[in-house]
Amino acid sequence: MNSITKSGSMLLGLLRTTIGVLIRIAIVTWAALAIYYSNLPWSWLRTFLALAFAAFGIWALWRSRQRRMSILFLVLFLGVVAWWIAIPPSHNRHWRPEVAVMPRATIDGDRVRLSGVRNFSYRSRNEFTVSYEEREVSLAHLIALDFYVSYFTEGPVGHTFVSFVFDNAPPLAISIETRPEVGEGFAPVASLFKQFELIYVVGEEHDIVGVRTNYRHEPVYLYRLNTSVEDARRLLMVYLTRINELADQPEFYHLLTNSCTINIVRYANAAGRRGRFDIRHLFNGLIDSYLYHSGRIEATLPFDELRRRSLINAAAHAADGTADFSQRIRSSLPTVIGP
Repeated sequence: MNSITKSGSMLLGLLRTTIGVLIRIAIVTWAALAIYYSNLPWSWLRTFLALAFAAFGIWALWRSRQRRMSILFLVLFLGVVAWWIAIPPSHNRHWRPEVAVMPRATIDGDRVRLSGVRNFSYRSRNEFTVSYEEREVSLAHLIALDFYVSYFTEGPVGHTFVSFVFDNAPPLAISIETRPEVGEGFAPVASLFKQFELIYVVGEEHDIVGVRTNYRHEPVYLYRLNTSVEDARRLLMVYLTRINELADQPEFYHLLTNSCTINIVRYANAAGRRGRFDIRHLFNGLIDSYLYHSGRIEATLPFDELRRRSLINAAAHAADGTADFSQRIRSSLPTVIGP
């Protein structure tokens, strides 16, 4: 065997070993987290079992020389997988009031009647008057689609949602979110392990947008998409179908597979979008860059200038509590877009 062949074999062996180690680390880590975030009611027991499983996995896969220990670990791992798969989502939990009501849509031709439309009045971030209402919209009067990007902290990860714009009624905002229980807050790792159900919050913009800009103090950007009217109407119908499906059958939120931007892209594909997966669909704090450079936002300004002028926080603060909130947050945008 010459030196080149020998070096190649050594590199291939090292690669196989590295991949094997990474797979074992991933398996032990995933199972331990699945146990920790499982449906056992006692946190101390979940913590103990997760640590015990991790310790046994490390010993069985790295320290023990007995093959049967590896087999036993595999059996236990498959048991954890089966247990995790069997954990069911539920509509019956002690929900926070912001997500306590699942919306539902009744479709009659081009008329859509929605129940559970959120229309809260806020006094502070955590003080508000709860109000869920019914609202009727007409597909024939749907004229445009707007896209929001909101940030807990400016960076590569944010929250995205859309607003359907009508020529005879205020816009209708729909935000795909976790459905936390009282006392819960969003946690990215927990969201990978069936810790939150999924909800499509349907509401008025002065609520869905205003709570973010004026009370949570999140930077919020608003863009008008150049989606055709036909595609916007198809997209709304996809949303309405999903809203009713969730009202009938709960689902878990999942950060990577069943979350805000991933679902928006998925439904846009169903409504006529043409395009491939982009890493910015996951790092959704960069999604406006994707929309701009893929031609889904009118590129009449350089992106940095467009983004700077699409920040609506100042306009939203000035419009807080006004009847024309939706018009006023749009009035200062680069291209004046009216609802």
